[in-house]
Amino acid sequence: METQKTNWAQFIPLVTVFFFWGFVAASNDILIPVFKKAFDLTQGQSQLVSVAFYIAYTVGSIIYMLISLAIRKDLVNKIGYKNGLALGLAISALGTLLFYPAANLHSFPLMLSGLFIVALGFSLQQTVANPLAIALGPVKTGSQRLTLAGGINNLGTTIGPLIVSFAIFGSAASENTEMSIESVKIPYLVLGVAFLAVAILLKLSSLPEHPDTIEESVKDEGAVRSSALKYPQLLLGMLAIFIYVGVEVSTASNLPAYMESIVNSETGVLYTLKEISPYISLYWASLMIGRWTGAVEAFTDNMSLQKVLRFLAPYLAFGVFLLVNAIAKHDLTPFYIYGLIILVLIAADMASKGNPARMLLIFSALGIVATAVGMFTDGIVSIYAFTSVGLFCSTLWPCIFTLAVSGLGRHTSQGSSFLIMMIMGGGIVSWLQGIVSESIGIQNSYIVGVLCFAYLAFYAWRVSGILRNQGINFDKKISGGH
Repeated sequence: METQKTNWAQFIPLVTVFFFWGFVAASNDILIPVFKKAFDLTQGQSQLVSVAFYIAYTVGSIIYMLISLAIRKDLVNKIGYKNGLALGLAISALGTLLFYPAANLHSFPLMLSGLFIVALGFSLQQTVANPLAIALGPVKTGSQRLTLAGGINNLGTTIGPLIVSFAIFGSAASENTEMSIESVKIPYLVLGVAFLAVAILLKLSSLPEHPDTIEESVKDEGAVRSSALKYPQLLLGMLAIFIYVGVEVSTASNLPAYMESIVNSETGVLYTLKEISPYISLYWASLMIGRWTGAVEAFTDNMSLQKVLRFLAPYLAFGVFLLVNAIAKHDLTPFYIYGLIILVLIAADMASKGNPARMLLIFSALGIVATAVGMFTDGIVSIYAFTSVGLFCSTLWPCIFTLAVSGLGRHTSQGSSFLIMMIMGGGIVSWLQGIVSESIGIQNSYIVGVLCFAYLAFYAWRVSGILRNQGINFDKKISGGH
């Protein structure tokens, strides 16, 4: 029987892991330029930070599948959802321990190994937490709950770069790279302790080991085809996840290199690493702004209240960004104008009317526009164009995830694991853009992002027809709307 309301007592502990994924992923964007200077790397080599982190998701998914085959039962169904989350957090905690010897030995490969193991734990957490977020309430608002969890994820991405930047540059000059590498040790050890604390919290929480809604969908639907890979919406969706995570991560991870190549109009000199961190924070805050906007349906069925929240939620999220940067003593004056760009997001959200395929098409088109503006303008206009890509990436994960697993029935968990595997796109597309930038320049390399959004727009158009042929229509399935 379908749960009628979101189970907040279970949902709130769950979203703590979403926060950690964001905190660490966005912190990588600060580590990239630090490692580039400290280890004397090219832009392409520096993107190995992203490659190591995101390829671990694929390796983790493969290990998960091999273990499931060996024990002849789905691993998470065997050990339980709650135990799966706790195990994933323990693995991530082990990864943070490597930062200590890596910093002492001044070893780039050891640093990459630490990030790889952290993300290996994240892979198991993602496989468990995404379907679990959908299961803790009504099916029709499942994608909105996933969007809300994504909003918590981006609270982590907003805070992460600032805390790590302060830990690395706080008392040292940004040129002192030896001091910077040494300063990486403590924040990551603290993070490891936090992973273990949350693992204990989740073990003691009321989260279910085997959620009823997932069990029912496994039994009742989708028995027609022999494998999740027999469904075209999943196959095309796997590439869409690969490309979406790729463009989301590469836009941010190549932004420091672009900003270091242009003059700060206020100081008259090139941007420094310390000056760049608020803009990295703004990029990830943009994802939070969009996700808070897209999640309002998870809170209420009242249409009038939804309309109010659609304007209130994004500016509340923007306020969190401003507050965090005010505490970090950054000048907020350049950021106020960004409030106008948020109006474009609100209009796009309303135009989508709750249909994930329509939202994917509209937001991908806006992603193309934003990236193109960033490529063909200069200075602060181009910086804000690139950061606004975060606004238009914000709801694409739940859109693609929902569309890709729709109609899979008993193959849903298998399909979910295949989608998590494709998170490796975050590393590969970032590395590809870094390589391209060495040939055509960092600003022109954002053509990679334009091509990524073009495929996502194609997927939105193509998957609508595929699902319609299977009798799935989201305009009828989802009540309310954006």
